[in-house]
Amino acid sequence: MFVELQLSATLTNVASFIAEGDDFRWYIKAKCSNCGEEPQHFVYVAADESTEVKGGRGSANLVVKCKMCNRENSISIVDGSVRAYTSDTAQFQSVVRFECRGMEPTDFSPRTGWQVTAEDSGVMFPDVDLQEGEWCDYDEREDREVGVYEVKSSFKTVKG
Repeated sequence: MFVELQLSATLTNVASFIAEGDDFRWYIKAKCSNCGEEPQHFVYVAADESTEVKGGRGSANLVVKCKMCNRENSISIVDGSVRAYTSDTAQFQSVVRFECRGMEPTDFSPRTGWQVTAEDSGVMFPDVDLQEGEWCDYDEREDREVGVYEVKSSFKTVKG
């Protein structure tokens, strides 16, 4: 099953923001597709981490054993699927695609590691923390505030 993480946000003088690098940690909560168990803690998926899946089924970026049914489940980030959020209309846009086996993402926490690009000047703000659902700074080239506000997330099942 393929699932896309979609974000919406209100942008102020921001052209885009994107997850920065293969070591970016996508913090998610996920439920077991087999028994429905949903742990209350966040786990992370990172493209630069890989774990072997039991039974010679290759590897995945996150492998988790369900505490209820003992099933081994996995999630991988689809290569080349990370995209920038560019809309200032607060519409949902897909920013990454996951291949999910035996588990389904239910919640997302944006946390740190985003790169924000200012509108017009192109000034980049690295390692931005969106954990509180908002961020702001000052673009000295354009002499104005830049900000990302009201960050919301959802997941959408898509065809591979």
